[in-house]
Amino acid sequence: MTTAVIITFCSLLLIAYLFDLTSTKTKIPSVILLLILGWGVRQSTIFFGIQLPDFSPILPILGTIGLILIVLDGSLELELNRSKIKLIVKSFFGSMLSMIAMAFLLGYMFKYFGGNSLKSGVVNAIPFCVISSAIAIPSVRHLPWFEKEFVIYETSLSDILGVLFFNFITLHDTFDTHTFAHFGLDLVIITVVSFIATIGLAFLLSKIDHHIKFGPIILLIILIYAVSKVYHLPGLIFILLFGLFIGNLDELKRFKWIEKLRPEQLDKEVHKFKELTVEATFLVRTLFFLLFGYLIETSEILNTDTLLWAASIVAIIFILRIIQLKLSFLPLRPLLFVAPRGLITILLFLSIEPPNTIPLVNRSLIIQVIIISTLIMMVGLMMDKKREVVAEAEPGVISPDPTVDEELT
Repeated sequence: MTTAVIITFCSLLLIAYLFDLTSTKTKIPSVILLLILGWGVRQSTIFFGIQLPDFSPILPILGTIGLILIVLDGSLELELNRSKIKLIVKSFFGSMLSMIAMAFLLGYMFKYFGGNSLKSGVVNAIPFCVISSAIAIPSVRHLPWFEKEFVIYETSLSDILGVLFFNFITLHDTFDTHTFAHFGLDLVIITVVSFIATIGLAFLLSKIDHHIKFGPIILLIILIYAVSKVYHLPGLIFILLFGLFIGNLDELKRFKWIEKLRPEQLDKEVHKFKELTVEATFLVRTLFFLLFGYLIETSEILNTDTLLWAASIVAIIFILRIIQLKLSFLPLRPLLFVAPRGLITILLFLSIEPPNTIPLVNRSLIIQVIIISTLIMMVGLMMDKKREVVAEAEPGVISPDPTVDEELT
């Protein structure tokens, strides 16, 4: 039995790796294939009468670790310099405003048609408002650098803002000056903690000579996030700041105190750390979607009671995305299609407490929205015939279509 489990586990991960390798050629998001693979494994176990334990309690754990690693991986890729300010501002306000608009629009719809409170409606709407960086970022590798960079900024910020927004709504019963002051204090506290922890972790990264150094650093990052969550602090801000700091040492060398971290030596370690983070993110993300696919019931995918709601939610997603891109003076194609829902949607849905659950929002609705939005992204990217760009295009590569650059500037 042990050998069979090892063989199955390794085979599934290797198949997932093949999905990842071929996704840039086939334009099929690997998450769709992972969900199908996980669902296929479930059907096989039923067909052969194989009894397996209940894996559902593992899903939130994998999702949380995956969220941490995905945000860390994304923040390590982001560049901080003056030339990026405009892009960061567009990404931040575009993500935030579209998220708030959709949350209250959907929340009111849930209230009107379900007879729930507006707060419960908004809490259940927020999971649908977050773009999945776990799906979007790997799917845009073939795009030009400026579009890929926008997706990295937007989806990473969407993850963070979505979790912040969700926690803010769920942790408060009333919303007044005191509520916003308390939330502002939480942001100040986590910023101070993030600064201290980031300097400390960067110092450890530069000073540890032991052959095992990156594992403890990642464990400390997860530990700090978990402790901050206990105290209801927005721990993802720490993850973002840490990744931005060590990923942009070249921009920080003008500060004298940075010399104490030995930036030249630290740069080499950061490069290795990035590689390890990418590998770990791939493994955790793969396991999460495989397990989620395994837990999907066929009846949940084909549930006609929720299909109209799923189609309506996806329509709202893309209508608001058109408005967002137009207001940001960004090209609609192919960015319009890059709005999949995924890991954060599932994670936030699983985090809804019983007092706020509503019958309209269930597993079937979540699964259908994820699948439909991801399939639309897949078809949209396949139909994008404007240009073919090498997946690993370096920053500063000029687009063959000059009108796109004009729109971005």
